[in-house]
Amino acid sequence: MGIARALLIRATCLLAGAALLAPAPEARAQQTPDHSAYVGSERCADCHMTETQAWLGSDHELAWTLPSPETVIADFDGTEFEGTGMTARFSIRDGEYFVDVTESDGSQAQYRVHSVAGIRPLQQYLLDTGYGRLQSFDVVWDAEKGGWYHLYPDQSLPPSNGLHWTHGAKNWNSRCAECHATGFEKNYDLPTRSYASTQSEIGVGCEACHGPGAAHLVWAQTGSLPPDPSRVDGYGFSQSFASAEAQVQQCATCHARREPYGDGNPLPGTPFHDAYGLSLLRPGLYHADGQILDEVYVYGSFLQSKMYAKGVTCTNCHDPHSTQLRAKGNAVCTQCHSPAGNPAFPSLPQKRYDAATHHHHPEGSDGAQCKSCHMIERVYMGIDARRDHSFRIPRPDLAAHTGAPDACTDCHADRTPDWAAERIAAWFPDPVHRGPHYGEVLARGRLDAAAAGPALGSLAADASKPGIVRATALWLLQQSADPGAARDAGALLSDPDPMVRAAAVELQRLAAPQERIANVAGLLADPVRSVRMAAARRMLGAPVAFMPETIRSNLSQAMGEWRSMLASQLDFPEAHLRLAGLALTLRDLPAASAGFREAATLDPQQVPAWVMLARIAELEDGPETALALIDEALAFNPADDGLLGMRAQLSGQPLPLTPPPSQD
Repeated sequence: MGIARALLIRATCLLAGAALLAPAPEARAQQTPDHSAYVGSERCADCHMTETQAWLGSDHELAWTLPSPETVIADFDGTEFEGTGMTARFSIRDGEYFVDVTESDGSQAQYRVHSVAGIRPLQQYLLDTGYGRLQSFDVVWDAEKGGWYHLYPDQSLPPSNGLHWTHGAKNWNSRCAECHATGFEKNYDLPTRSYASTQSEIGVGCEACHGPGAAHLVWAQTGSLPPDPSRVDGYGFSQSFASAEAQVQQCATCHARREPYGDGNPLPGTPFHDAYGLSLLRPGLYHADGQILDEVYVYGSFLQSKMYAKGVTCTNCHDPHSTQLRAKGNAVCTQCHSPAGNPAFPSLPQKRYDAATHHHHPEGSDGAQCKSCHMIERVYMGIDARRDHSFRIPRPDLAAHTGAPDACTDCHADRTPDWAAERIAAWFPDPVHRGPHYGEVLARGRLDAAAAGPALGSLAADASKPGIVRATALWLLQQSADPGAARDAGALLSDPDPMVRAAAVELQRLAAPQERIANVAGLLADPVRSVRMAAARRMLGAPVAFMPETIRSNLSQAMGEWRSMLASQLDFPEAHLRLAGLALTLRDLPAASAGFREAATLDPQQVPAWVMLARIAELEDGPETALALIDEALAFNPADDGLLGMRAQLSGQPLPLTPPPSQD
């Protein structure tokens, strides 16, 4: 039995005895695809030719393909790329594609191209590095201009660096494949650090969104369905798209920055918050006002929009099969934003927006495009331009308060936000859209959560604001270390939005133990998995043996779900940091040391793991062993001030043994 699994079991034992070792009941487990129930997109084409024709050649169909003259658009005919301290040579031999790499440290290796990712605006190649590992190579092909380029031209990383393309951050099995395949399962083996990944179909096929098609074929042929009411609708699918929310959540399974709870694709139709933890509006991902910063894949932005609040769905603008916009240019917006309006959205003002009286730019210019002002664009992967889907009104007047960019000075780079704010005020004298903005509160909370506490609490309680914004306010309140914040947010533990409930549960870590347990115990039976697992984490250390049977049973199920999630993430260093932190809580130093060691092995740049390894070593074996570990860490992180400072301190008093910052 591996240390990671043993630690998970020991943790649940210490909570409430052997009864908690039982796995969570199937009703609470995340449903995963049954490969035998998949029939393949080719079978769908027999009846659904129109949809199939639209899908063929789409970004979904070509999300992942096998290499062939039809799918590889790059020049592999002896071409070469040199840069960032490395050289890559591309060739074809006996019908197979190869990359010969000379790394920045002088090492050389030859890799076979296992498969191909994407088609436009760039194409990436997945190299087989052994042990079932597929790695996304950093040298990619520009599909529009032609030619090789490096995704990270400012980096020159040796293979020993955790961000090098051969390591976990660029591993296809764990980081990418789930959203490029149908019916994918990762199947990571911790002892060998290898993968035996499987999928029903590479590429995003019909069943990736609709669910396995075997039952639908039975229905089409016989008019009846096999008995399975928990998984199929009236036509045999697990995803019925019966509501706007169901549709948006299905798209969000891939078009979101999120943490997966399972080993691969959840069964289509699984509610989003039962399968994933959505990333909030955190620094490094979003600007303080919620605008995109890093790659966040649309969903978190869309949740902030008035369009989402009014019931607009992805397919109102995008064809789900071709993945193309339903109209060109401003016409996609004037489907609704026009004098005719759209009867599906009766609250929308019926007036002309595609006119100089509204956009105040020359007709046909870039500035006259709706997307230029309401969907700022950011470029990722060198050439991949993506737009913010919060559809916000430009607010250059907020720049001084939030530090966030604005659409006006995105184009008018030689001007200031103050200039842009004056122009907008002149064009639109009515200040109805220039009132207080949640970004001002979140910006203050980022700087000083304690000082901004009252404003953050008010924002979290404001049901008129998007759930992701309110949950972010609660997350910031955790940084305040104010027990009163947990008490004041008690009402939000029953909020209708699961993101808000989960964040309110996490905030209870600031409460006194008795108060925390009383507040979160009822959430162990919440209908949403994200909330149940948050409640289970907050129950760690609780005297469960003295609690009613109902609470013990609910905790058993919720802990089982959390245990299952962690077990599915053992190829992520962050999972081992969590487990090691849990081991410290349980005073199990050998397990903690093993967890931190695995985290540092998977990613040598995980400095917190090295620091904790050294602290444990000093406590158990003395400063010489700790110094050896620090020197090992410095070999990977030679300029890290924390490691250098710790090395200097080791000749003095022992360092305190405290857990690293929470990874929850």
